[in-house]
Amino acid sequence: MKIAVCIKQVPVISMLKFDNETRRVVREGVPNEVNPYDVLALSLAMRLRQEQGAEVVALTMGPPQASDALVQALAMGADRAVHLN
Repeated sequence: MKIAVCIKQVPVISMLKFDNETRRVVREGVPNEVNPYDVLALSLAMRLRQEQGAEVVALTMGPPQASDALVQALAMGADRAVHLN
């Protein structure tokens, strides 16, 4: 069995700012992190892998820096990682 876990990088919420004049979120200079819910999904996939003997594949789509999310997924124990760009 293969378990696919989709992960995405999002800006660190606590560092976001809002520009009242333009009514937009200012993302410049804000670092990205893997969505916390995706980290939970990846953790659950690791547990299922131990129970079922499955292969865990992390998937992400985005610009080149999105590969940082896949590095984290591999460090957490994912067997493979796929980056669509």
